[in-house]
Amino acid sequence: MSPRTGVGKPLNILLVRVSSLGDVLHNLPMVADIARRFPDANIDWVVEEGYVSLVRLNARVRTIIPFALRRWRKSLGKPETRAEIKAFFRTLRQQRYDYVFDTQGLLKTGIIMGAARVAEGGRKVGLANGSEGSGYEGVSRIFHNLSIPTDPRTHAVARGRLVAAAALGYQVDTPADFGLPEVSADEPRPAWMPAEPYVVYFHGTARDPKKWAPQNWIALGRELAPMPILLPWGSPKEQAEAEHLAANLPNARVLPKLSMADAMLLARHAGLVIGVDTGLTHIAAAFVRPTVEIYADSPRWKTEGNWSPRIINLGDRGAPPSVSEVLAAAKSLLG
Repeated sequence: MSPRTGVGKPLNILLVRVSSLGDVLHNLPMVADIARRFPDANIDWVVEEGYVSLVRLNARVRTIIPFALRRWRKSLGKPETRAEIKAFFRTLRQQRYDYVFDTQGLLKTGIIMGAARVAEGGRKVGLANGSEGSGYEGVSRIFHNLSIPTDPRTHAVARGRLVAAAALGYQVDTPADFGLPEVSADEPRPAWMPAEPYVVYFHGTARDPKKWAPQNWIALGRELAPMPILLPWGSPKEQAEAEHLAANLPNARVLPKLSMADAMLLARHAGLVIGVDTGLTHIAAAFVRPTVEIYADSPRWKTEGNWSPRIINLGDRGAPPSVSEVLAAAKSLLG
């Protein structure tokens, strides 16, 4: 299959991947793959407004179109909300695209794809099926004119890459490149960030079975002392959990509530990240920071960091790792 565009014209491509944090992150390598084969391509992206700061880090994305369904659904009756929704669709339809990719496979992303305009001969490309345990909605296929099948056990990063490759006629033959900026030693640090190397515990996640036991975090932290351990949080419940850990560790500090941009900065500068299967842990891995990913109640095959030896994945669904396993991995990454 060859790309459809006018002779000598760059491809205009729209990616539709609106949420969640980890899923948006795992879609980023599509950008590098497409840009490597089609350096002149214009790549736009529709994403939930809360994740715009993540997509913005990839310099190859031309235009980001913020989508705010999470906020809009709380006030659909208000005129200003309806005006925002109209403005979103007006912006979405300003450009005619050669390819529109929906790699989420939901009704809401299908509707966005359906509303996007394509050039003559343009293609709307989506998933023919979901992966094991995904929230895939088969009705989304009615918005495609090209549906790409993938193995139900395809890694979250590989899935979007394979869909784009099948539509655009190339092979996926390089490690995942998230297009994220490298850490600069001269970059200013916020007041809450230590100057010396630090450990981040991404201990919080929305689903309790995915968490690692508090006594494990405490035992691990005592072994890592005196290296500072920073404890971020995203909800009052996670804040209470962070305060419990800090109260039992001499070298831990509970951070103030961070914006998404600051949370990514925290991951980007970390000397070591240890975290459960959650978006911010995967962001640290995408920045290729020394990262230990802990799996307790989710399948490791689906999201494990497999693009760098600086990422160590431990545990699996129903089989969380021991403190000694995580400590050994941490020490090996610290060198």
